[in-house]
Amino acid sequence: MNSKPNIVLVMTDQQRADFFASEGFPVDTMPRVEALGRSGMRFRHAYTPTPVCTPARASLMTGRFPKATRVKQNWSPRENVTYAVDLPRVLRAAGYTINLAGKNHSHLAPEDFDFHGGPYSHTDGPADRATPLEREFDQWLFDLDHHVSTEPTPFPLSTQLCSRIVDDAIRCVDDNGEAPFFLWLSFPEPHNPYQAPEPYFSMFSPGEMPGRLGSRESTIARGGQWRWLADLFERKRPGYDADWRRYRAVYAGMIRMLDDQIARFLDHLDAKGLSEDTVVIFVSDHGDYAGDHGLQRKGAGLPECLIRVPMSFTGPGVVARDNGTDFVSLVDIFPTVCEMIGSPIPAGVQGRSLWPMLTGADYPKREFDSIYSELGTGDLPYGPGERPELHFPYEGRKLDELNAATQSGNLKMVRKGDFKLTFDVMGRGGLFDLSRDPGELHDLYGDPGHAAKRTEMLEALLSWTIRTEDSLPRAKYIPKVAEHGWYWLDGDDNAGAGQ
Repeated sequence: MNSKPNIVLVMTDQQRADFFASEGFPVDTMPRVEALGRSGMRFRHAYTPTPVCTPARASLMTGRFPKATRVKQNWSPRENVTYAVDLPRVLRAAGYTINLAGKNHSHLAPEDFDFHGGPYSHTDGPADRATPLEREFDQWLFDLDHHVSTEPTPFPLSTQLCSRIVDDAIRCVDDNGEAPFFLWLSFPEPHNPYQAPEPYFSMFSPGEMPGRLGSRESTIARGGQWRWLADLFERKRPGYDADWRRYRAVYAGMIRMLDDQIARFLDHLDAKGLSEDTVVIFVSDHGDYAGDHGLQRKGAGLPECLIRVPMSFTGPGVVARDNGTDFVSLVDIFPTVCEMIGSPIPAGVQGRSLWPMLTGADYPKREFDSIYSELGTGDLPYGPGERPELHFPYEGRKLDELNAATQSGNLKMVRKGDFKLTFDVMGRGGLFDLSRDPGELHDLYGDPGHAAKRTEMLEALLSWTIRTEDSLPRAKYIPKVAEHGWYWLDGDDNAGAGQ
């Protein structure tokens, strides 16, 4: 047994947090992952720092919010990422092998890994290792053009990207040797294109899918980037919203397909005698509208369906608890792993260690009573009638929901208790009571009866905005660093003890 646990970071792509039976979803999409969460700590209020792939992944690997990493779009060059030390470097210094099976889409390069099973994207796997049938599937997947398939995928499960990625992960574990390993097991699904072979395509019927929050009409009425995105989808995919229940059913089937592949990998860890010595972290980088608001994929705003993500920790030292109170973030994973393996948290990390919480030790409730997320590339937001040049031609076949219009401007969010506040660069605020309005359709920002709550939430957002100012680069002065990354202690306005 290693003195330090192996660490497996299982990440799905674009999986929202509420498509679970334990969340009240009417079908059981992830029985094995749900069981995994019950054996450790599952967080009901976990959030992405931003609902965009590359920025979210860079934030996870550096423990820093996008405004600090300076990664605010998927097209950010690797050399532009700002940080002192990232998670792979800390783990390597602690004696771990660093491995990737699956999709990267971060600032990390293939040479940063001891084992690199890629490259995988949403429409293909590594061409140099693909069989003729796998290459045929990859071409079919590419030709689907990120649509929702109307028929079961006409290829066997073994050609699916998630199956090939688990094959890679098993080979990585088997070849690892004696050193403790970190494995980033990163799936491209259930991100579009939406497809699955049988039995998954027909496993859940459209009639089983629950009603949705918002509609195309409410999104158009909301205006701004919401209207822009709705118009873009209708222009590129006329009538796309009519079959939203089938889209949800295929999306749910993809999640169940993922669960079976994750189970296959976990069974292999069991067979190798590694489960008792391995911490498994399960997360997604962000969510999906999945029909809510008359939309697919992602792109506009910071609604719960995009920013709340599944997150659980299971393994040696982690107590079993369904955590429905504390607000946590993907940026908290890096400092948590640091304390798990006994390494200091590097300079510039903005996340908070969850390790005391995970192991049953005392921790300040105030530190985890709110959370922050952000979206936007900066400058002014484009309006619904404007068509800025996109990296895919607006009149062409391709549809990219992450574009110069939907990602323009700056939008910030704070969630605290049942309430959520948004505020943008133009000074426009939104206030929502999620206990009564989970779809965020009734804005209470200007309601006199909620003036006190608006002030409380604005103060919380201001506190987070100040807290996430970048402390890098370091120069001559020695900063006072918060122990565990905890700033706000219970009953104390001062920061945590310096370390």
